[in-house]
Amino acid sequence: MPGKKLVNKFCELLGKENVFQDEADRLAYSYDAAALDSCLPSIILRPTTSEALGQAVRLCNENGLPTTVRGSGTNLSGGTIPKPGGIVIVTVALDKILEINEEDLYAVVQPGVITAKFAAAVEARGLFYPPDPGSQAVSTLGGNVAENAGGLRGLRYGVTRDYVMGLDFFDVNGELVKSGARTVKCVTGYNLCGLLVGSEGTLGVFNKIILKLIPMPATSKAMMAVFSEVSKASETVSAIIANRIVPVTLEFMDNFTIRAVEDFAHVGLPVDAAALLLIEVDGHPAQVEEDAARVEELCRQMGAMHVRVAKDAQERDKVWEARRAALSALSRIKPTTVLEDATVPRSKIPEMIRSIDEISRTFHLTIGTFGHAGDGNLHPTILTDRRDKEEWARVEQAIDAIFDRALALGGTLSGEHGIGTAKSKYLEKETSRATILYSRRIKAALDPKNILNPGKIIGE
Repeated sequence: MPGKKLVNKFCELLGKENVFQDEADRLAYSYDAAALDSCLPSIILRPTTSEALGQAVRLCNENGLPTTVRGSGTNLSGGTIPKPGGIVIVTVALDKILEINEEDLYAVVQPGVITAKFAAAVEARGLFYPPDPGSQAVSTLGGNVAENAGGLRGLRYGVTRDYVMGLDFFDVNGELVKSGARTVKCVTGYNLCGLLVGSEGTLGVFNKIILKLIPMPATSKAMMAVFSEVSKASETVSAIIANRIVPVTLEFMDNFTIRAVEDFAHVGLPVDAAALLLIEVDGHPAQVEEDAARVEELCRQMGAMHVRVAKDAQERDKVWEARRAALSALSRIKPTTVLEDATVPRSKIPEMIRSIDEISRTFHLTIGTFGHAGDGNLHPTILTDRRDKEEWARVEQAIDAIFDRALALGGTLSGEHGIGTAKSKYLEKETSRATILYSRRIKAALDPKNILNPGKIIGE
């Protein structure tokens, strides 16, 4: 916990208006979107310049203060929950889009830029930034890079790491490290960008981010396929991919989620459907027409009761509004929402969906399942009340079972939500003891006092 002298230094550096000590203020930064215990930080710092950010990091390191850097705190794995007595550095005031280069197709941003605002600014120039995490309306680009965020368009366009061309970041000493470039190719030195993306604030503090942009697709077409059986919907996902068609999005919703979303958003979803697939293709108009016709044909062949093709952009947006409302809709049902991130090879989606249903029955839990089925990334969402000790014990057993099954099918612990503290205990199951020790040696070399988001990903 910082003493009065150090607090005064922070106030001199950042301005008193950017140093928060009241308990109410600190409480707002004691948790994230994960169903984990909160932890009250000792002080909140909100730098408004790059120089102040670097100096704040330096002072934290010199005084051995555990430091958690945070954007909007929308992450789902405990990655921005601080340590007891630690400091939170909030980067939301570093929110400038510094450059959008239309000739070379890149942008330079500060870490506090809101994802959706950036995407809109880019689109206004006729360009496209594809990563679209579900929290994009409030999440920051710095947080997206720290967690390697994905989104609905990940199937065709990839995730955040596929668009990070360069990073300027501060090390624990407040020294500015530069990596990557504005050029398409760059092999200058170690791939520090690759190391920092997805590192959840454990290895450095982002200052500037260089992001790749691409041309807007010429056109797109969206559709909703309605199924009377979950198995038919999941098998259709595999059939579409097996036929060498890669949609922009290929989303799955089970009946429980459909009914919750319709009750919440009133968008006209078929509440009697066992499952829905929400599908979009984009590209050259002729290719879009061909792919859309083929996808519609495959859906019908695989047993879809009917396929509704969006007639215009307004109807298409309505479809995606429904999907993006899934978590909000489910979270209203019970006091505690545990959104998981089970990811398997795409061919294993049918088996993983069956396993989730079996786990739900075995542990007598309500689980709504939706997610990015096209890239194997499902979000089984357990609805519970953490105050019910007996039920919460079953929830923890169910989470163990979900991850065990995903790994047994050749999958991974996290497709896009990160490891944080929520999944760190499982990490060795997917990797190896040597992997954990190797990662800890990297961390120890770059952060000898272990101040940068300690305990996250690889434990302590």
